[in-house]
Amino acid sequence: MLMLWAVLLIGFVIAAPAAAEEISLEQTHRFIVAKLYEVSCFDGTRAVGRIYGDGSVTGTVQFRGTGPEHVASLPSGTLKVKGEAVCATLKGMPFEACFKLSRSGDQSLRGSLLGLDISYCDFTHGWIATPT
Repeated sequence: MLMLWAVLLIGFVIAAPAAAEEISLEQTHRFIVAKLYEVSCFDGTRAVGRIYGDGSVTGTVQFRGTGPEHVASLPSGTLKVKGEAVCATLKGMPFEACFKLSRSGDQSLRGSLLGLDISYCDFTHGWIATPT
């Protein structure tokens, strides 16, 4: 489950609808690093977390919007920039998940797994209460 959360949270920095404005990785870095985000995913999963400059992630997650919240953290180097994508390397996952980035509003991003635009998460910037 932690792996799923990590992939979804990583999607936090990813692609989306044609109307979304694509942004450079440098702009994304300034927009996201060490800031708190509320995350809402296509399957109902909700999270609150931070992505740090060293590629680590911390936060809480509630899978499919029900049940208990789980505290999670991923180590330094989990997230890496590769070309124009952000990729996640997770222990036990047989592949590296990569995402394209786009901005969907003044304080938000949408991310989807490359090649699977239906698998997305929306990330809203700022202080937001932990999901219930």
